[in-house]
Amino acid sequence: MGKTNPRKKAWLKRKARVAKKLHGTQERPRLTVTRTLNHMYAQVVDDDNGVTMAAASSRSADIHKLPGHKGNVATAKEVGKAIAEAAKAAGIKAVVFDRNGFLYHGRIKALADAAREAGLEF
Repeated sequence: MGKTNPRKKAWLKRKARVAKKLHGTQERPRLTVTRTLNHMYAQVVDDDNGVTMAAASSRSADIHKLPGHKGNVATAKEVGKAIAEAAKAAGIKAVVFDRNGFLYHGRIKALADAAREAGLEF
């Protein structure tokens, strides 16, 4: 196995540190967020049963048709609204936020704030 990129190594350490403290239940599932250079993804997961209860991403049809780049703060806000609506449709009001090792800044913060504004509690 080759050398690991120092940034990736730091991200994996943060991800493990966050993951060991979080666990989603059916009453309060885990909202996990992933970001790439070009897209944002969010899932509401019940860890007890291993089930994804709701999902939204910048690749979904309604968000993807919006103009502009899909890896920016504006798109993250749209994904936050979409995941909150999908969670409410699934009967979920409160979640545990899993930033997945990413720093709570920029797109991650924008997604979380938009989900809160749309009625999701965490």
